[in-house]
Amino acid sequence: MLRQFLVGLVALCSVGAIAAETFSAPVVGVSDGDTVTVLHDRQQIRVRLSEIDAPEKNQPFGQRSKQSLSELCFGVEAKIHVIGQAKKYAVTDTPRQVARVECKGIDVNAEQVRRGMAWVYDQYVTDRSFYVLQDEARYSRRGLWMDEDPVAPWMWRRDRRHSSARK
Repeated sequence: MLRQFLVGLVALCSVGAIAAETFSAPVVGVSDGDTVTVLHDRQQIRVRLSEIDAPEKNQPFGQRSKQSLSELCFGVEAKIHVIGQAKKYAVTDTPRQVARVECKGIDVNAEQVRRGMAWVYDQYVTDRSFYVLQDEARYSRRGLWMDEDPVAPWMWRRDRRHSSARK
């Protein structure tokens, strides 16, 4: 019983130790345009890119956004600057780290916005320079801004929840 408690405590501490730190790890998966999976200390960790929100996979530009993030990060060593933890991911019931991510020296969070592959996540943004990148992408009609009337992912998710609730 004590041994199980200690093993659980060590596991909990090792996950908690990741919060508010910087580490490097290879990117072993890309879920969508704002989430990667890295291998850190032989553990797969889901990392949600902070301050941005990319289109959902089945939303217009969702697959292009995922491809863009894959081109930037998949299979390379990433520097993860953890800033917190997101709510548990519904599919695996595991928390995701929220971080600024660098791949090949590129700030990937900012690059996704610059390419027009993600919106600035108004609710969580702290770096106001993201808005300049978004405005430039919109003006140049890059990525999702090619669409006549792009829908922000948080609005798209809300509309899907409301339409499924009416069924």
